[in-house]
Amino acid sequence: MPTALLDLVLPPRCAGCDAPGAPLCPSCTAGLHGEPARRMPDPSPPGLPECWSATPYTTAARRAIVAYKERGRTALARPLAGALALAVAAAAGERPVVLVPVPGARSALRRRGHDPVGALAELAAVCLHAAGWPTRVDRSLVHRRRVADQAGLSSPERAENLARAFGVARGGKGAVPGSWGGSGVVVLVDDIVTTGATLAEAARALREAGWEVPLAATIAATRRRGRILDNHGE
Repeated sequence: MPTALLDLVLPPRCAGCDAPGAPLCPSCTAGLHGEPARRMPDPSPPGLPECWSATPYTTAARRAIVAYKERGRTALARPLAGALALAVAAAAGERPVVLVPVPGARSALRRRGHDPVGALAELAAVCLHAAGWPTRVDRSLVHRRRVADQAGLSSPERAENLARAFGVARGGKGAVPGSWGGSGVVVLVDDIVTTGATLAEAARALREAGWEVPLAATIAATRRRGRILDNHGE
């Protein structure tokens, strides 16, 4: 039985700590939302925007993201999107924002049956609107070719795997609406950041199409041996 259906017919358990009562308990939600900060991979790939995340990629954050992304627990979308919105707000300050989700590979979207990052970007925009931020989502960023699964690849291998993988759909302009006074900022969004290769390649594609891409925001940033690395599987 699909996990999303099980969530409807069985008492929910927290994806972060397995406590009964909710898809994500108050303690795990607080941990997920509690530490928005600038977190850059070290070393950072050339062209990587300034990266902000809501939390380090600790146990509860990892379990919640994996359950949502890979196991179909779509009820986790709202708390995860809330965390993403906090990271965007910390990065952008009071400026209006254009959220550009990093697209999933077609094979991954078929396997999962949903677009996890795209859905999070839409919900994060709702959260930001509710808080008074002029926000829109632009899905102009697209895959131009197939890429291998990023899991298990080294940092150089990830960069090679993703080289020239993204492009901008015809008609995508990256312009903030004039009614915002030209003070908006483009923010790339993804679920987690590891080496930064995915976000750097996405930023490269947008810049070649004439966009300015100063910022990126994710739910979590991976830490290993004192360095922030990326666990992104695409």
